[in-house]
Amino acid sequence: MFGPFRLTNPLSGGLLWKIPWRLSRHQKYRHRNRLRAVDSVVATVDNALAKRGETMKKVVMWKAEMPTEQEMLPKDKYSVFDRKVKRYRKGIHKVPKWTRVSQRLNPPGF
Repeated sequence: MFGPFRLTNPLSGGLLWKIPWRLSRHQKYRHRNRLRAVDSVVATVDNALAKRGETMKKVVMWKAEMPTEQEMLPKDKYSVFDRKVKRYRKGIHKVPKWTRVSQRLNPPGF
C-alpha cells in the first residue's frame, strides 16, 4: 500500500512472538540445570523417606521409569515426539510450559 497508511516492516512480519527453530546454548544450559534440580529433589525426598523407613509410590515409580539427566540422550533432552511434525520430533522449547512440565519419555524408536 502506498500513501499515509502503508505498513511498517514490524507490522508486516507475521507472527509477533517468533520462536527460533533450535535452542540457544544458554537455553540448553538452563534446561540441563532444571533437569538436574528435579533429579536432586527426587533423590532428597527418597533419602528422607528411606531414613524414616517409608516409601512413596510416586517416588518409586519416578525412579523406576524416568531417566536422570545424565542417562538421557541429547535427542531426548532437547526435543520431544510429536506425531504432527514431519520427522516426528520438535524442539522442547516449542512445548507449552516446557520449563515447568517434565518431558523425559518418548515412544521407543522415535
